[in-house]
Amino acid sequence: MNVLLVYAHPEPKSLNGSLKDFAVKRLEAAGHQVQVSDLYAMDWKASLDADDNPGRPADSRFNPSLDSKHAFEEGRQSQDIALEQEKLLWADTVILQFPLWWFSMPAILKGWVERVYAYGFAYGVGEHSDARWGNRYGEGTLAGKRAMLIVTAGGWESHYSPRGINGPIDDLLFPIQHGVLFYPGFDVLPPFVIYRTSRMDEERFSTTCDALGQRLDDLWKTAPIPFRPQNAGAYDIPQLTLRAEISSDQSGFAAHVRQAERGALSEASKSHANP
Repeated sequence: MNVLLVYAHPEPKSLNGSLKDFAVKRLEAAGHQVQVSDLYAMDWKASLDADDNPGRPADSRFNPSLDSKHAFEEGRQSQDIALEQEKLLWADTVILQFPLWWFSMPAILKGWVERVYAYGFAYGVGEHSDARWGNRYGEGTLAGKRAMLIVTAGGWESHYSPRGINGPIDDLLFPIQHGVLFYPGFDVLPPFVIYRTSRMDEERFSTTCDALGQRLDDLWKTAPIPFRPQNAGAYDIPQLTLRAEISSDQSGFAAHVRQAERGALSEASKSHANP
């Protein structure tokens, strides 16, 4: 299998750097082909701007979506964007690895998403009608591939629990897992989250690697998060709201996950969440 690891941490000798090195070795030892996009080492340009569409008229007004669309369709995207898109198409599984900074991904990784997820590549794909609203949320360019997050957090696991001060970790990661990954078609696996990273010693690092190694071994066996596909009947189109009879007692992020399957999945993955 082909695995793309998109890595966002500025320090090679950090915990994240060690986990990234471990993951690559574990995957390669299992016979998988691995590519790493180390965004800081690549000096990745994080800002989407007019330079991403070389050849556009210099005096024209920059429209982020339309410029992205035209550059993608006409084959004149900047080379760094096109190379990352090729990696995504090559990969069977994509892993995003990053520290949780201010309740989200680092800016450089957000910039990778904004630039690489071009109009016509990751969004703006498929028919828009009264029957379906594009190929997205379970369909799209990256459908049939798997994705997973490896996330480090300084806070305690309890801080990210359902009643924790920081909010539930599933809610914090929902915009990434549902929005960034499920939107263009990925089957999204439960995240691997390491908490209280400042208390990481050699013994705990070894235990963490054991748990992460098992998750990597099981990449193609683990059941994905059961997000509701957009065009499979659960949503009214084009309003894109859940039908009245679907989870009528729920709202917010949780309503977009099939709860019976999620409960079983949560129990199955709990032992790997906080080694």
